[in-house]
Formats: sequence, C-alpha cells, structure tokens
Amino acid sequence: MLYTAFEMQKAWLAGMGLAAQSSSDWLLSFANPVAWSRTAPSMARALEVFAHTVEVRGKPAFDLHTTIVDGVSVSVSETVVLRKPFGQLKYFQRDVTGRRDPRILIVAPMSGHYATLLRGTVERLLPDHEVYITDWRDARLVPTSEGRFDLNDYVDYLIEFLEALGPDTHMLAVCQPSVPALAAVALMNEDDHPCTPPSLTMMGGPVDVRKAPTSVNDLAFKRPFAWFEQTVIQDVPAIYPGAGRKVYPGYLQLSGFMSMNLANHMKSHWEMFKHLVDGDEESADASKAFYDEYRAVCDMTAEFYLQTIDLVFQRQALATGQFEHRGRIADPGKITRTALLAIEGERDDISGIGQTRAALDLAVNLPDAKKQYYMAVGAGHYGIFNGRKWREVIAPVMEQFVRTHDTRALAPAPLRVVLPSHIEPDVPPGVEVA
Repeated sequence: MLYTAFEMQKAWLAGMGLAAQSSSDWLLSFANPVAWSRTAPSMARALEVFAHTVEVRGKPAFDLHTTIVDGVSVSVSETVVLRKPFGQLKYFQRDVTGRRDPRILIVAPMSGHYATLLRGTVERLLPDHEVYITDWRDARLVPTSEGRFDLNDYVDYLIEFLEALGPDTHMLAVCQPSVPALAAVALMNEDDHPCTPPSLTMMGGPVDVRKAPTSVNDLAFKRPFAWFEQTVIQDVPAIYPGAGRKVYPGYLQLSGFMSMNLANHMKSHWEMFKHLVDGDEESADASKAFYDEYRAVCDMTAEFYLQTIDLVFQRQALATGQFEHRGRIADPGKITRTALLAIEGERDDISGIGQTRAALDLAVNLPDAKKQYYMAVGAGHYGIFNGRKWREVIAPVMEQFVRTHDTRALAPAPLRVVLPSHIEPDVPPGVEVA
C-alpha cells in the first residue's frame, strides 16, 4: 500500500509541478506587468526549482550520437545485441572502418539507477574502444511470468553477454557489479572458458566490505536480514506490467541516496535557485541535468537485493570463500588468465578504500604482472567514473591497462596521467595517484 500511496502522491505533485512551471513562465513573461517588479524573478525561479524537483522522470536516453576518432567526428548508433527479460546488451556502434580497438563490456550497477548513469563513462571510452554496456531493466516493468532474477542470474547474464561478444572482450565493472563480475571471471577461468575476459577493471566495488566500512556498510551490518525483508520490500502496484512482483522500489533507494548527503543536496538546489535568479542559465542547466539523471530511478527485484545484502554485505561471501553459484564456489583463487585492475577513490563514501583492492589479494594464483591498483586522490564515488578526473586521469590509466592485456589492438595507447602539484605524505607506498 505504501508503494501505491507514493504513486498517488507522485501524480498529485506532478500536477502541482506543471502548475508551478506555468506560473513561473507567466511571472517572467514580458506580457505580464508583474514581471517588471523586483520580486517576480525570485518568485518565478523558486517555482521553477520546485517544478523541476517534482517532475516525473522515466528512463533517460544516452544521447551519444557522435564521437571523435583520430580527430574526425563520426556518427554513433545504438544497437541491442542481445535482449533478455531483465536486461539487454547494448552496443554503441561507431561509423569507422579499419580499426581493431579493444572490445569492452561495461557492467552497469543494478543499484537503483539506469545504465545511463554511466553516460560519461561510455562517452570517454568511445573514441578508442568498441563499447558495449549492460542495460538493466526496471523490475516493475517485467511481468511476473518472466520469473525471478537474483544475484546468480546476474552472474549468468554476464557470462552469456560475454559469450555473445566472443573472445577477447574486456570487462569494466562499476561499483556493485564488481562482486558478480569477479565471480563470473573466477568461474570462467576455472572452466578455461574460451570467452574469458583478458582483463577485468573494478571501480569502487564492495568486494570486501570489512575493509574501511562506510555508512552504507554499517547499515547492512547493524540491521538483521529480516529487517530488510520486512521493511523495504514492497509489491509493484497494479498500474505497472510487473504488478505483484516483490521489489526494492527505486523511490526508497533515492530517499536513501539523498539522505546520505542531504545538506549537500539542499545546498545544490539553493545554488541552482541563485543561478536562475542571476540569469546564469548555463550553471543552472548543469545542475538540472545532473538531477534529471540522479532522480531517474528504477526498481530491483527483491530476491536480487536481499541476496546482495546477505552475501555481499553481511557475509562477505566472495572474500570469505562462501560465494556459491549453482552449486559451485566462485573462488577468485582460480583466476590465472584475467588481468585485474582495482580502482578506488580517496573520498569514496560508498565503497571505502581497500574494499576493491581486496580482489587483488583474493586472486592468489594470478601473477603480479597481471595485477594493478590505482587510487584517485581527491575523487569521490561518482568521480571515479564521471567528470574531469575520470576523463583526464583515471580513464588513461585504465586504457593503458586494457591495451597492455589486449590481443586485438594494433598498438598501445599512450598513458596520459596528470599529477597534482604535490602528493599527500600519507599516500600508501606503491599507490598511483591522480
């Protein structure tokens, strides 16, 4: 009933938002005598911020239509390579010929946001890579007749996607999928699977949450499993195709995201309001674009969410040798072929320092030459895969790592690392910095 009540409130607020936007437009209209008053701009912009806040958002588009290859602008088209009930494999096809760039599968997190959250990640990699991405589906849109989807299914999907792409496909897992991606790689290495990825890059992933626990980890530690099952799991309302499916709703996830940094979000909206009043539309539009993506959330199946809470956060199953997949233990110690790169952000408040690096220690039989660790100084969780640090510093490190372990590329890409004017003295020895 809570989910249904939320949908009713959302519809009501959406109507209020449309009225607020119309009032804002009228207050700023030259045809309105009130528009010339000193208070009209402030009133109009306040209404505009409110309207933007309550706007109903669906799945965003990637909107990546061109990229630059060898200094030339080329067109980009989206193609669905493989379609599954709970997700699809999407290809960003560049209009180029005569290149054998590394093929890379970006594994988007199934943690409340759509794969478009990684738009900046895709955009940065497009010029020098054949880019594919896991485009997960909103669980409330999947009819119950399609069955369940849990963490084991997630691993199966990754293996099936890699099989569809063929050998020599690198994998990049951003945040949450670091665990199932590492599990899939471990199983494929053990089986000597022909489509085993030559490299796996993990960014800000909770491989071992016992290391530097964050507030997200603390919540999972302190609450019993039954609390999550009884408190956050709800039934999809009848207005959606997935009516009756048990899910962890996107709106509850968004509430959790916002509450973690509520003061910062309030400050951001205040700054948006001031930019609008001052006529700085460009800065205001940048904030709006961020929140358009940030507030676009989707549901995840209850079984996937609860299994993740149990295995990843409460039992640390992969790190403790208990991650069972279809009757088999996914043991990172079986990884002998796939090169591993662990990337962490110094200021990551979602996955603490050391949680992703743990994957390198777990792969005890992988040669050191195939392991690499990188810490981006000053980068938060979002900044690892989006923004200036990602584009200018982190991506080049990853590109060189991929090309070092790639058999399809013609030549290694140059490493373009920008160092700061100084390095903090407490940076661990051997850690690369951005």
